[in-house]
Amino acid sequence: MTDVNYTLNMNQAYLLIGGNMGNRARNLERARVFLCDEAGNIFSQSSIYETAAWGKTDQPSFLNQALALETQLSARVLLKTILGIESRMGRFRQEKNGPRVIDIDIAFYNDDIIAETGLYVPHPEIQNRRFALVPLAELDPQKIHPVLKKSVQQLLTECKDPLPVKRLENL
Repeated sequence: MTDVNYTLNMNQAYLLIGGNMGNRARNLERARVFLCDEAGNIFSQSSIYETAAWGKTDQPSFLNQALALETQLSARVLLKTILGIESRMGRFRQEKNGPRVIDIDIAFYNDDIIAETGLYVPHPEIQNRRFALVPLAELDPQKIHPVLKKSVQQLLTECKDPLPVKRLENL
């Protein structure tokens, strides 16, 4: 008998973390620590990138990073854990695409396709966002999007998002 919060096998999740309020680099670091403490083992992480705000452009630039996480948590419990971390770090969802201390999204969970209330995996807009695809391509350019059947690198090549994504060297 297993607890419904856990799976018998290890799962691989690709997470996207970012934020544009406060000490952005420190907030990414805090999010990584919380994720390791509560969700699993980060076995790979991309460089940190700076990008202009997407969607709502009258706000500070974001720092973004992709993480590869090994977890025993189910996708639903992983999401609940992520939302708890965001809340503890001071994330308040007041304005769509508005400024935020931290944002943690599940880009991929194994090769699963999940469409449930509040949980959509793979992230439904990933193919349209260069700030997500660039760090993911650094981690695993050959990762196949389970719905679109294209690699992350192919999606990046085809992405029409014009916003520049600048790799930061000194973080």
